[in-house]
Order: sequence, then structure tokens, then C-alpha cells
Amino acid sequence: MAESGHASPRRVVITGLGVVSSIGMGVDEFRRGLRAGSSGAKPITVFDVEGFDHANGCEVEDFDPERWIRHLAVEQLGRATQYSVAAARMAIEDAGVSIADWRSLPGLISIGTTDGESRDLDHLVEAEITHGPEHMSPELARRVPAGRLSAAIAQELELSDVEAVTIPTACAAGNYALGYGYDAVRSGDAEYALCGGADAMCRKTFSGFYRLGTIAPDRCRPFDVDRKGILTGEGAGVLVLESLESALARGARIYAEVLGYGLNCDAYHQVAPNQDSVGRCMQLALENAGVKADQVDLISAHGTGTKANDVTEARAIREVFGSRPPRTISMKSMIGHTMGAASALSAIGCALAITEKFIPPTINHTTTDPECDVDCVPNVAIEAELKVVQNNGLAFGGNNAVVLLGRYDGVPA
Repeated sequence: MAESGHASPRRVVITGLGVVSSIGMGVDEFRRGLRAGSSGAKPITVFDVEGFDHANGCEVEDFDPERWIRHLAVEQLGRATQYSVAAARMAIEDAGVSIADWRSLPGLISIGTTDGESRDLDHLVEAEITHGPEHMSPELARRVPAGRLSAAIAQELELSDVEAVTIPTACAAGNYALGYGYDAVRSGDAEYALCGGADAMCRKTFSGFYRLGTIAPDRCRPFDVDRKGILTGEGAGVLVLESLESALARGARIYAEVLGYGLNCDAYHQVAPNQDSVGRCMQLALENAGVKADQVDLISAHGTGTKANDVTEARAIREVFGSRPPRTISMKSMIGHTMGAASALSAIGCALAITEKFIPPTINHTTTDPECDVDCVPNVAIEAELKVVQNNGLAFGGNNAVVLLGRYDGVPA
């Protein structure tokens, strides 16, 4: 990256949003879906579900990659990479920036993922087992490297002075990617950053969660006393980050300001969350952002809908925020668990909530589990003035990432 010429840290704002999701394509559809409490749940069709007692998921429908991918050969990109590139193109267009103006500037592309191109790996393994390794497709093999999720964005947008990284910290990866971009722009190492996450539904991950007993039979019901687990989902979310100075100079619309973030990895257990570690990560984010707990207006929880996650996360929230924490919602009730895209899509939802002055609901909710004891805004969105919103991302292996966003009130850089 370029040497930083900035003596003091810069303020970092979000000026563009790109969305591929099961409840809407593009930021406008996504916003409408969040407001309406839409559900992306439906029977899985993207892979064979024979032998599973239940197999609902949140698939992306009506995705036309050629609408967004104009320079690369679509057939040479795996599905997750297609989502990633499309969301990046959407985000750039939403930001109202001429990409040609940014090609001469140092930039960063950071994309988080859980599975990379595991859907292609599914097909390769199936071919090997069924017909032998000589029948494994070289075309699919070339699509598999996870680094393509970020590198393909640089290629599609013809950006050469960029660092392109793919961050594989599972279900917290989108927030990790945002933190990486925030640091780069804040320090002046990058003039802009395209950050987010992407994953495509695959049989491997669905089967793994199913064997763990954490796939819900029909709906995802976070914080509900009768919750049964997650629904796997897919999609991508990409956010444009730039300095406040840059955004003001070009008259950009500002969705929100990135105030700070916290990361930790407790390595406590392969799949079980650790309450102390989750709480510590939230505290780190508050300290990094210079925000007090009582200033947070809303928490977008990791909120998977599993027994262990929801109770552990809710207890950690009360540990940090006290007996009356902020409203705490889960967007996974609508879009499922999109793996590496999860916290990126939630961050986009947080930015929209700030800008549009509403709180998305936690749908499919009947009765809050007393062990969770949070106001999850059940079933119907509410209007709200939000100044500070916290976005939680918690992953297997104890990889935790929390990002804080704030409303930009026109205070000069």
C-alpha cells in the first residue's frame, strides 16, 4: 500500500451499498424487504436434498450476473464470486462515483467468506466419488480459489493500485473485512475501500449444520422460546468506504460513519460461543469507537436462532449494557445465515436503519425466551431515530467481530 501522508486519523464514512440477498437485489429492494419483514425462506433447490428430513433455506432468486459483470467471463467465476463482483458493482454505482476517477488512487478490496467456492467443490467431490478423479472438471477447479472473491472485483472494475484480500474468518468475516477497510482509509493507506462478504449455498455446509442438529425445520426464529436453529442462506454485501473529506468534496450521500470496531479470537471451542469473549469483543469495539454503552441505540445481533448462540449472546449483551440493553434484533430471521456475508449484510441493514430511521424486525417471533430477555422488535419494523448502532458477528472457533456505525450529522471533517 501507499505510504500514508496524513498526520492524524481520518473519519471514515459509508457512501455506497451493494446487496445480493434472498429478500432483494440491490439496496432499494433490500431496504424494502427489511422494512416489510420479508422472508427469504423456501425449499432448497440449488443442491440435492434427498435424505434430509427438512431442507429449507434462503436462496437468491432472479440473479442475472451478466447485468452486473461486464468485463469478466461469467462462466469462469464461481457463484460466490459472481455475487461478490455484482455487489461491488452495485455499491460503486450506488455511491455515485466514477470508477475511472478512483483508478489512479490507492485502494483496498476486502471480502469475507466462510465457504469460498464450496459449491464448486461439492461438484468436484461428487464427480471424483461417482466417476473417478479423471472426471473432475478443470474449469470448476480453476474457479475454486477463495482469493478470487476479492481479486475478481479488482479485475472487473479494472483497479490495479489495490490490495485485494479475502478474509476467511467464517461467520464474522464481513465485519473483519469492514474493520480492515476502516483502518486502511482512516490511516490514509487507502483512499477508498470496497468491503463486505460473500457466500453461495452449498451442500457441504448445510450437511455440516444438519449433522450438528442446528438446521431449523422450517423457519429461523431468533430469541424465541421455541427456536430450532438456523436456515442456511447466501448472498453478498459490499460497502464503499471513503474518508469524510473525500465524500464531502464530491457531494456524496453519506449513509453512516464507521466509528470503530473490535476483534478477538478465544479459540474456546470449535463451535460453542464463549460469553466472556463475546462480551469482551463488544467492549473492545466500544472503546475503539469512543462510545459509551448507554449511547448505543440498537444492536444487530449475530442472532442465529440456535439455543446456544442466542442465550450466550444475550447474556453477553446484558453483561456489557446492563439489565436494560438496547433493542436487539436479528436480520437472520429474514435472510437466513449467509455465512461470510452475514455481518456485511447486517452492516448494510444497520446503515439503512440509521439513514431511513427505522428498526428492522425479528420475524417469526411468538414468545421471547426468558433466558434471552431482549426486545427483539418482533415481527413488525418500527420507526426510530438512531445515532449509534452496533453490529455483532460471531463465528466458529471463537472468531468475534463487532462494528459500530454512527449517524453523520453534518459535522465538518
